Amino acid sequence: MKWLRKKRVLLLLFLGFTVILFFNSKWLALFYPIHFKEEIKIHSQKYNLDPLMVAAIIRVESNYKTGSESKKGALGIMQIMPDTAKWVIEQSKLPDVSLDKVKEESDTNIAIGTWYLKSLHEQFDGNEIAMIAAYNAGPTNVRNWLRSGRWDGKLESVKNIPFGETRHYVQRVTHYYDQYSDIYEHL
Repeated sequence: MKWLRKKRVLLLLFLGFTVILFFNSKWLALFYPIHFKEEIKIHSQKYNLDPLMVAAIIRVESNYKTGSESKKGALGIMQIMPDTAKWVIEQSKLPDVSLDKVKEESDTNIAIGTWYLKSLHEQFDGNEIAMIAAYNAGPTNVRNWLRSGRWDGKLESVKNIPFGETRHYVQRVTHYYDQYSDIYEHL
C-alpha cells in the first residue's frame, strides 16, 4: 500500500511540475526561441513593424538558419528572392550589397526583409494578414484575390486563399506570432 501511495505522490508532483512548466511563459521560450533579437528590434522599429511579426516570419521562412537558400532560390533567414532583394536595394536607401551578403548576413537580410514588409504593409493599407500572404505569394497575386473577391484579406477566411502553400504559410506565421505574443512582452 505504501508503494502505491508513493506512486500517487510522484504522479501528482510530476503533473504539478508539468502544469507549471507549460503555463509559465519563461519555460515556453525554450520551445519558441527568437534569435537575432537586436537586428529584428532595430529594423522593425525603423520601419514601424511589430518585431514579433518579423520574428514569426523568420521562424517560418528559415527557422533562423543563416545562409539558407530555398529550392526556388530565396536567400537568407527571411528567404528573400534575388529579384526582390535587388528591387529593395534599388528602391530603398539601403547600401548596395551583394546577393552573397543577403544570403549570409542576418543583419543585411533583415534590413532588406523588413523594408519589403513595410512596403507590403503600406500597399495593403496596414492589413497584416494580406501583408503576410503577399510576402509568400507576391503582392500581385494577393491584389488579384482581393479585387476579384476570392479572398477578403482576413484570417477568418484564410481557407479562401487559392494557393495552398500561401494558405498554410499565413496560418503558420500567425500561429508563431500568437505564441511569441503570449510568451514575450516585447522584443
